[in-house]
Amino acid sequence: MTVVTIRVLEGMEQGRIFSRLQLPVSLGREDENIIQLNDDRISRFHARIQDHSGRVILTDLDSTNGTRVNGHPVQMRILQIGDVISVGRCTLLLSERQEEIEELGFDDPSRTRYERLEGTPDDDSKHLDFVDPLPGHVEEPTSLFPNGLPELPLNLNSLQQVQLSDLLSYFHERVGRVVRHSTEDLDSTNGRMMQCDWSTWNRLVELQAHLAEYIRHINTPQES
Repeated sequence: MTVVTIRVLEGMEQGRIFSRLQLPVSLGREDENIIQLNDDRISRFHARIQDHSGRVILTDLDSTNGTRVNGHPVQMRILQIGDVISVGRCTLLLSERQEEIEELGFDDPSRTRYERLEGTPDDDSKHLDFVDPLPGHVEEPTSLFPNGLPELPLNLNSLQQVQLSDLLSYFHERVGRVVRHSTEDLDSTNGRMMQCDWSTWNRLVELQAHLAEYIRHINTPQES
């Protein structure tokens, strides 16, 4: 049985995690959907995610405003871990497929840097392989945070909570622009690739610069 986890990146349900959903799963505006999204641009029953011969299939249910996967409009699409699904004003992430993770023995369900190997049409195996670096690509150093996200600060007063929320929302909104304006290169011969225009790339670089300024400011001793 295939079990998936869907994370809401943007929308009224932003930050919500639909964990270990057994397929099939419907998503839309009505309460009867497993993933119910409050957005008037989303149809009452907008799309369905189901298992078919070991593949996770997304089907648009003739919705009014359509469904996109990694920036491309789709009617039906085989989903892979890391795919970004856009419906209405909502952005969703397929972050986990439990069967595949358990078979590979991954301890970290957020680890998504792998792809399905090509096989014969009769090959129902779920063999995955890590994506090799592209030619000329410099391998990234080990993560500064190998255990994942750091904890949020506790015992903040009301003003500090609002300031932290505004700060995180600012960066979340700008990262969201990059996600929304990037599309998958369906013709890539070097594994799965996402591409964006120059202005989108510049926004991402500018965001990193802002973050560097904040980190430097926070880590600089303040005079009393």
